[in-house]
Amino acid sequence: MSELTHLDEAGQARMVDVGAKPPTARVAIASGRIRMGVAALAAIRDGDVPKGDVLATARIAGIMAAKRTAELIPLCHPLGLDAVSIEFAFEEDGVRATATASLTAKTGVEIEAMTATSIALLTIYDMAKAIDKAMVIDGVRLLAKRGGKSGDWHAPDVPAR
Repeated sequence: MSELTHLDEAGQARMVDVGAKPPTARVAIASGRIRMGVAALAAIRDGDVPKGDVLATARIAGIMAAKRTAELIPLCHPLGLDAVSIEFAFEEDGVRATATASLTAKTGVEIEAMTATSIALLTIYDMAKAIDKAMVIDGVRLLAKRGGKSGDWHAPDVPAR
């Protein structure tokens, strides 16, 4: 197992010192989905949700969340993101959200991409819960990351992007 960088020699939590690391271009891609019933899925697809445009709102919420990740996740470095994008795809039983975050910095953007994905999905839930309270968010995970000391990584079951 690799060294746990957020623990010091005494096992206490710490923010990792990235001061000596050179800035590099970094990208992270995360994805997850929300499963729902036919009525909620149709309402989102057709733009018939009483609260408004679900996917547009979820996209903005996800981008805003990525920008505020350091306020939500202890020990996470505040980052000046270069870009965050969120794509949605309709699936047979729900909606998939895929977030891409990028920057040039001393630390990666994996948590920002996963935060964007999670909050986008939670926003979909919030906007459509009047139609389907049984929606389930699942599978939020990192698909790929590029850059930094550890180089490129792709989830083993996901083709390289």
